[in-house]
Amino acid sequence: MDVTQALGERVRSARLRRGWTLDRLAEAAGVSRRMAVNIEQGTTNPTLATLLKLSEALGTGLPALVEPPRRPLQVTRSGEGSTLWKGEHGGRGVLVASSDRPDVVELWDWTLRPGESHRSAPHLPDTRELLHVISGELTVEVDDDAVTLSPGDSLTFPGDAPHAYRCTGATRRASP
Repeated sequence: MDVTQALGERVRSARLRRGWTLDRLAEAAGVSRRMAVNIEQGTTNPTLATLLKLSEALGTGLPALVEPPRRPLQVTRSGEGSTLWKGEHGGRGVLVASSDRPDVVELWDWTLRPGESHRSAPHLPDTRELLHVISGELTVEVDDDAVTLSPGDSLTFPGDAPHAYRCTGATRRASP
């Protein structure tokens, strides 16, 4: 089954479990009804921001919408994570591991190429982001604060605030 079709089925199932119409889902997620229909039909590849809006509206973690069903041992082999963001110069954001509610934890592998940035809308209240720079330098902006990190540096910040990652030099790789 295609990834977009599987996503559509999961969104539809979660919506129906709540007893919601497509209009109610669209309103709760802040997306158009047409977008909700296209996602459920598996005819569109939604952005990471749209996926986050849907998962938050449906009260489920993002992994529940995009990852295969869980087994007791959940192994993600190298190169098999879910790529949910692609940058204009070849960067990517890959969800490599996660846990289910109530305490959702996500492990991402981010690569930003020179000139790329990723801006994120605020996540659910009390969300925390943890980041560790593996190589290069990475500038992280949270609200009106910005900090530049080097290899080996780590950062913890409130994910329920607007934030962005920016690469202004050589290739940057981080694990937020």
